[in-house]
Amino acid sequence: MRQQAWHVLPWLDVVKAFEVHPGKGLSLKEVNHRLTEFGKNMLQTKKGPHPVFVFLGQFKDFMVLVLLAATIVSGLLGEIADAITIMAILIVNAILGFIQEYRAEKSIDSLKSLTAPEARVLRDGMETRIPAADLVPGDIVLLEAGDRIPADIRWIQAVNIEVEESALTGESHPVNKIVSALTDELTPMADRANMGYMGTVVVNGRGAGVIVTTGMETEMGIIAGMIQNVEDEETPLQKRLDQLGKYLVLISLAVCALVVAIGVWRGEGFYKMFLAGVSLAVAAIPEGLPAIVTVALAIGVQRMVKRKAIVRKLPAVETLGCATVICSDKTGTLTQNEMTVRQIYSDRRMIAVTGQGYDPKGEFHGGDPMKGKDPLNEALKVAALCNNSSLTRKGVQVAGLFRSSSKESPWGIEGDPTEGALLVAAAKAGIWREVLERKEERIGEIPFDSDRKRMSVVYQGKRGRKAYVKGAPDVILRHCQSELTSEGVVELNDIRRRTIMRANDEMARKALRVLAVAERSLQEGEKEDARVEENLVFVGLMGMIDPPRASAGKAIKVCRRAGIKPVMITGDHRLTAEAVAQELGILRGNSQGIMTGTELEQISDEELAKRVMDISVYARVTPKDKLRIVRALKKNNQVVAMTGDGVNDAPAVKEADIGIAMGKTGTDVTKEASAMVLADDNFATIVAAVEEGRGIYDNIRKFIRYLLSCNLGEVLTMFLATLVGLPLPLLAIQILWVNLVTDGLPAMALGVDGVDKDIMSRPPRAPGESIFARGLTRKIVIRGTMIGLGTLIVFIAELFLEGNMLSARTMAFSTLVFSQLFHVFDCKSETRGIFEVGIFSNLYLVAAVATSTLMQLSVIYLPPLQAIFKTAPLQLWQWGIILTLAGGPSILIGLWRLVMNAGQGRTSIVGGK
Repeated sequence: MRQQAWHVLPWLDVVKAFEVHPGKGLSLKEVNHRLTEFGKNMLQTKKGPHPVFVFLGQFKDFMVLVLLAATIVSGLLGEIADAITIMAILIVNAILGFIQEYRAEKSIDSLKSLTAPEARVLRDGMETRIPAADLVPGDIVLLEAGDRIPADIRWIQAVNIEVEESALTGESHPVNKIVSALTDELTPMADRANMGYMGTVVVNGRGAGVIVTTGMETEMGIIAGMIQNVEDEETPLQKRLDQLGKYLVLISLAVCALVVAIGVWRGEGFYKMFLAGVSLAVAAIPEGLPAIVTVALAIGVQRMVKRKAIVRKLPAVETLGCATVICSDKTGTLTQNEMTVRQIYSDRRMIAVTGQGYDPKGEFHGGDPMKGKDPLNEALKVAALCNNSSLTRKGVQVAGLFRSSSKESPWGIEGDPTEGALLVAAAKAGIWREVLERKEERIGEIPFDSDRKRMSVVYQGKRGRKAYVKGAPDVILRHCQSELTSEGVVELNDIRRRTIMRANDEMARKALRVLAVAERSLQEGEKEDARVEENLVFVGLMGMIDPPRASAGKAIKVCRRAGIKPVMITGDHRLTAEAVAQELGILRGNSQGIMTGTELEQISDEELAKRVMDISVYARVTPKDKLRIVRALKKNNQVVAMTGDGVNDAPAVKEADIGIAMGKTGTDVTKEASAMVLADDNFATIVAAVEEGRGIYDNIRKFIRYLLSCNLGEVLTMFLATLVGLPLPLLAIQILWVNLVTDGLPAMALGVDGVDKDIMSRPPRAPGESIFARGLTRKIVIRGTMIGLGTLIVFIAELFLEGNMLSARTMAFSTLVFSQLFHVFDCKSETRGIFEVGIFSNLYLVAAVATSTLMQLSVIYLPPLQAIFKTAPLQLWQWGIILTLAGGPSILIGLWRLVMNAGQGRTSIVGGK
């Protein structure tokens, strides 16, 4: 029974299949039997590991194990402070990882909040209220406005039923429900008007349904299962840093072992060489790298919070920065999630409705709605009166001047969004139902019905009674005999009917949802029944749509400039999706890049993977479709970002490389499945997040360049000296000090450097690009070699000219430190030199270098520290040699870049970012 296409069967056949009487329901005996067979109507969850094991699991990473070893070594060497620092970094990282992992599996709990706690059912011929968890297939449930549907049902009774399904299907307005069978088994879920789904809400009418699936077999349950089955993957940055760490450790240990072996072979003491080798290993391995990555990402998170993007998982910042495709839901993400009247046809005029009011070309300027018979005025009056919604301001129903010029309107709508759009359109012209009703009183109403496709109200005024009608254009026109024009009421002949229908078709092609409005004066003694809908006077057409966000179009242009492909994935109809996509610039010039859910079902995953890069819009899709699309893009080596707000988006959001949820309209399910939440639900915020993500990755490359250049310089200094038979240029304690002074604050400050101005004009880096791409390895090797050779030259010159080992080691010690402090400014940019980067654009870096300078001077000139670090005071001429060899490469490279960039027309940004 579970796999049956219930929407194609007559409802009588459905209740027969479940062996239930529609007026009596199941017996208690049968209920107990089915509970045993089908289980509780609940969403199941996987039991995660114990929190203690989650925390301990943070210490299994390879680099973490190396850091633990470094902590032990530092402790054995007497560097207690260094050991404590490394251990503190480890614990902080473990806590951050624990919090992220422990929260990662909350998605299913969020789904539970969308299931109804109780339900009204028929059992043994009695209406009773029971826990929704006790429902079984075949139960007859009774529903009315305000109820949450407790399981998937087939409607068997529907009286003006409307259901809000946007969280599940993406529909931007309530769906009218019917009981008659559909004909196509492949009808998409969003079009199954005779079905109801767990978690959706009845907003109007009343009815009854037979439960066809419960628990994990419902559409909501299938989504829950998909969320559980999506595996978490490491981000590209995590993978590359893990690989980098392993290589660096192996290379560093090998080189350090070689230094020890050569030194012992040349006659140096084993203990002395062992200490030097271990110290060099501690210095060579960039144990600060994970900590600086974490800090850089955390700073990026803080920047993004200020720009309304809340990151739930630190690596998401970097991953978003390398996104090549952004898949976005339409409703509420690219659009405003508010139905808005865009065009009005009246008296053979097509009038555009703007955010401020009416297009001046429409020759309408408002006025007193109680005077005259301007057809547009009258159309707006009908729209306001034949309406059961209300405009509210800060939760209070009001009547007054409507303005929409503020950035965030304080106005809201209570009731049906479509009727709300009509009220807003009338209010823009100064027409308010509350004002009209001071002179006219509603005395009758014929509610909207999905079969009749129209609604009517009757008002009593001083001039008698009048009926106001709205509904589907073709239906309304069949009941109209005349048309209101500026010259008065004229006969509605065939020519006029065709003109009206052409206007309707023109609106429909623009994906506008069109309603017709009409009116009729009632004769004395005429009853307020369905007959008032005959012989109507046609007044106008109202075309409305959920409009795109103004900021979304600009954001999409930036995405294209940045080499990012925007893709719209929506549950709405093809025409609606196409119109919005063209207006936003997602589709440009043709509709070849559109695919519907029905078309998607007819092709294999392999075929989809071949075509997916040519498609920009997916319409009428299901949650399963969204998951397939994301996976197809990933098969094409794309880094996929997926935005969403509804429950239907959660599996795809979690499957994507970076999942982005909407903060205002997003469900808890989607937020828990996501890596980032947009606090303002603004697509433009994604652009800011991409910019920050790219900036963070640039900064990570900067301090990797800095750390590895410096570490290479240290290793080469010791290796080359040992290789040629020189005494050790640095002692173990001095190597550890260099590591502390240069790898600490300067590297940390470099990790929070500003974002380049042209960062969003570059294409995304290739998904498989090495972190050493674009010449980074060459830069590291060249500068590391310069640092090592410069240090050795100073050491050799002082040793052979003066013959003073203490002074020679002090000069080599200082040259190594200051070479690195000069080099940190080179690392601010990969294309500009020290004279162009704006040295003072990062005051944290300036302060860090100043602090490191004072620390280095203190170990040279303070007697207590001289004894510990085996240093001697240096004279002014010695400092001249040190600073020349330490700063010379930065100055020469800076001058060369200044000349080259000037020749290429690059703008200098001295003193700025």
